[in-house]
Amino acid sequence: MGATQPTVTGSANRALIGATIGFFIGAGSVSLFGPTAHIFLKAMHLSPQQVGLLVAMPMLTGSLLRIPFGASVDRNGGRLPFLVLLIASVIGIAGLYWMLLTLYPNHLTEKYYPMLLTFGALAGCGIATFSVGIGQVSYWYSKKKQGWALAVFGGLGDSSPGFVVLILPAVIMTVGLWGGYLFSLAIIIVGIIIYYLMGLNAPYYQFYKRNHDTARATEEAKKYGQELFPTGGTWHTLLLSAKHWRTWPLVILYFTNFGGFLALTAWLPIFWQTYFHVGAFHSVVLTAVFSLIAAFIRVYGGKLSDEMGGEKTAVISLIVLLVGSVIMTFSSLLWLTIIGEILVGAGMGVNNAAVFKLVPHYVPDAVGGTAGWVGGLGCLGGFAIPPILGDIVALVGINGYALGFGIYIILSILCLLLVWLLYRTRANLTAHLSR
Repeated sequence: MGATQPTVTGSANRALIGATIGFFIGAGSVSLFGPTAHIFLKAMHLSPQQVGLLVAMPMLTGSLLRIPFGASVDRNGGRLPFLVLLIASVIGIAGLYWMLLTLYPNHLTEKYYPMLLTFGALAGCGIATFSVGIGQVSYWYSKKKQGWALAVFGGLGDSSPGFVVLILPAVIMTVGLWGGYLFSLAIIIVGIIIYYLMGLNAPYYQFYKRNHDTARATEEAKKYGQELFPTGGTWHTLLLSAKHWRTWPLVILYFTNFGGFLALTAWLPIFWQTYFHVGAFHSVVLTAVFSLIAAFIRVYGGKLSDEMGGEKTAVISLIVLLVGSVIMTFSSLLWLTIIGEILVGAGMGVNNAAVFKLVPHYVPDAVGGTAGWVGGLGCLGGFAIPPILGDIVALVGINGYALGFGIYIILSILCLLLVWLLYRTRANLTAHLSR
């Protein structure tokens, strides 16, 4: 009898669905504090800077952990680190639930602010599943389909903050603040179960786990259409991608567009209520509109990147972002600022897709490591920008809420220059890879 033909469990589409659902659940912690910041502000008597740090805290761990966890995909395929991050997020949200159940409203004072930050940091671990999923999905799909697959993963996953902004306040109004966090806890547990069942590693990792033979695993995985393969362990791929200077323009692009997206998702409810005196419900709706536009248009951005190329798509989206940023910075009219918000969201969403179309092209020998650097340091924009916006308000006064958006004018111009630089050196990259 002949030898049994090695088989692969799962498929590319099944893995994409599992990773997308897992990231969707994990990314929801971005908006844990945004819709409820005004409640903590009143109960704990927080300053604008403290509120800015609070809404940004989940992004800190969610950003930094993307670097090592994203790179670890090159070694283990992604399934294990994905589950570890989601479980850490469960612990953080459970801690917030316990804290609110026992302290809110009468005993939740400013002295518990460090504890609030700590549990928020743990909850933010779920955001780091993004860079893990990028690597995991990339290894499943051919290069021709990666733009679409990664845009579906990132775009649908990124829609989570928008839905949280809409749903969490409604839940809180029905069952109370602690009930809202209990609801979040239940949702992420369900997400872990779904990911566990569907988020399978690419063929290479399945074959390698069976026989620990790199050459044989590569040969068998090619029969199932896998085109990208790891070049080393976690630290090797991090160092290799760090040595590619093209990694760092991609980091800045993602800092501006995805980090900026996270920052605005957390900051906009405060902006609408304080600057334009919009009611709580309408401020939530306006923020959700921004978040969902940026998320869903990312899917179209992936398709556009496959057809037009990542560089051209990036340029178009950055021009849209620049126009929207100018409007939001200088407009004092509500309707015009809403138009600016929509343009900013659309520009950020399309550019996020373009960036990860460029990653496998510019750093093809260290995709996981590059995804870690880009996703991790890029995501830091969500942590760094809200406190700056709070500082501008503290310095300038109420007008600082609008003038703070000038940060995005500066960043979008810088990103346009960086895309031009990447495009100008594209021929040099081709020559280097052919040697």
